[in-house]
Amino acid sequence: MGKQRILSGVQPTGNLHLGNYLGAIRNWVEAQSQYENFFCVVDLHAITVPHNRATLAQDTYTIAALYLACGIDLDRATIFIQSHVRAHTELTWLLNCITPLNWLQDMIQFKEKAVRQGENVSAGLLDYPVLMAADILLYEADKVPVGEDQKQHLELTRDIAARFNHQFGKDDEPVLKVPEPLIRKEGARVMSLTDGTNKMSKSDPSDMSRINLLDPPDAIAKKIKRCKTDPIRGLWFDDPQRPECNNLLTLYALLSGKSREAVAEECKDMGWGQFKPLLTEATLEALKPIQEKYKEVMGDRAYLESVLREGREKAEAIANPTLNKVKAALGYSMPL
Repeated sequence: MGKQRILSGVQPTGNLHLGNYLGAIRNWVEAQSQYENFFCVVDLHAITVPHNRATLAQDTYTIAALYLACGIDLDRATIFIQSHVRAHTELTWLLNCITPLNWLQDMIQFKEKAVRQGENVSAGLLDYPVLMAADILLYEADKVPVGEDQKQHLELTRDIAARFNHQFGKDDEPVLKVPEPLIRKEGARVMSLTDGTNKMSKSDPSDMSRINLLDPPDAIAKKIKRCKTDPIRGLWFDDPQRPECNNLLTLYALLSGKSREAVAEECKDMGWGQFKPLLTEATLEALKPIQEKYKEVMGDRAYLESVLREGREKAEAIANPTLNKVKAALGYSMPL
């Protein structure tokens, strides 16, 4: 039995922040020896909302470089760009044709984003989960690392695979592998620095709401110094009346490598004036090696392009046979 396969990706829309790192990428790095890993930059997803065409390509390379900088090991993982593997778009169309419209209309993220976009909402935003399903199903992933906010999309992926297998496969010979979620509870949901009840997000209009992985030290110190707190002295976890306190303590624990128990004991009598310098120092120390490695990778464009070229070839070697299997099940003639 070989290792189980993992598939995950991040959109190239703005810089990666601590929520992306602590909620996803660091977990990938820590577990990469256990699995066969495929990590893509999902640039097709980036245009489901208005995007900056002038920076899309550069942002895509930035995310790929950050994967390497954060510790993704090419001996254990494949890094590639979604749009470079054409099977993603073709499988999306095929799956569209067996996915009920009401399944997509029920997606919570679509409802939330559609309200914000009003009349400008695109069919691509509605169809986002089918593209995500194609991403996952192409690589016959056993497990998919997801945050709590993506669980519904993964459930849709499982439903689409099950529906396809029921309609076009055999009980003892399914066409598509049905993936399982891989969710890590601690750190899976990092909250905004300006509102501890909302997730840290690249779409938040305020850059003060997040710490980006490539922020310079002075910007990080400024954001932590100005982040939302409360007037209560003494810091503790899991108080629903103090969401910012819980979030900042969680960040400190994750970035310093200390246990929740150790952080709770260390900070129980602190005021924010004592705590914020500790969080700042832990953040700078955690991000320093990432920023240094990122500069090294981006300074050697030929190396980065070779990584992505090899990644595309490895991805196509798995994705194309899966696509052909789906087309055969649907009754298509295959190229001679």
